Amino acid sequence: MRYVVQAVRMNLRRAAQYRSSFLLQTIAQLIMTGGDLWAVLMLLERFGGMGHWGRYEILFFFGAMHLVFSFTEIADRGLGRFSSMIRTGSFDTVLVRPRGALLQVMLAEMDPRRIGSILVALTSLIVASRGLALRWTAAKILLLLWSAMGTGCLMMGLFLLEAVVCFFSVQSIEIVNVLTYGGRQVCQYPMDLYTGWIRTLFTAVVPIALCLQMPVSVILERQEMLAGMQPGWVWAFPLLGPCVFGLIALIWMAGVRHYRSTGT
Repeated sequence: MRYVVQAVRMNLRRAAQYRSSFLLQTIAQLIMTGGDLWAVLMLLERFGGMGHWGRYEILFFFGAMHLVFSFTEIADRGLGRFSSMIRTGSFDTVLVRPRGALLQVMLAEMDPRRIGSILVALTSLIVASRGLALRWTAAKILLLLWSAMGTGCLMMGLFLLEAVVCFFSVQSIEIVNVLTYGGRQVCQYPMDLYTGWIRTLFTAVVPIALCLQMPVSVILERQEMLAGMQPGWVWAFPLLGPCVFGLIALIWMAGVRHYRSTGT
């Protein structure tokens, strides 16, 4: 943990070296995520809601998904840059250091510019909570945090999968982004609005709906998405996130054994 704290501190100090650039890029992230929120607001202004979900409930789903994804993007910047480490041979230097390779890659770089996206997501959650007059209890707060942690592990596992592909193809494969960035766009709306393979993909294959959306539906006191299941089950669903991450981490270890040094 001391190594993790030191790495986080170094990344933050590096970002602070160029304050104007950091501020402008943070504002850019805020504007981009704010543009997504504006598009949702325009839809809600025109139609009032989506399916059986009201406008403030949609805003709550939007805020929860973007909040989790923004924190994940802050922490996994190193995984996103892993393909360049393979191409340039800098991964060789990682392997000779007395620390775990995966931990080093994950902490190699952070992206604190995503604070702008976090602010937009928090604003969406606050506005939605006030609009719904949501009664927050200790159990609801704990469930939101628990589901956010589980979903964060799940998203981190998907980004790790993209890095694993680089061991075998050198370049990352863009189709993985269908599950990461595509999953963010799809899952900012309640999953029961979709039908067919989209719902199957993000429920049974990539269980974002189980880890995040079902707990959120319980927080909103809407039971329709549970399809007859007991509300208590939602406390178990976020455990799928660490399980997915652990499984892909095992594949990562196999990839490290497969890796052939560039000789640098």
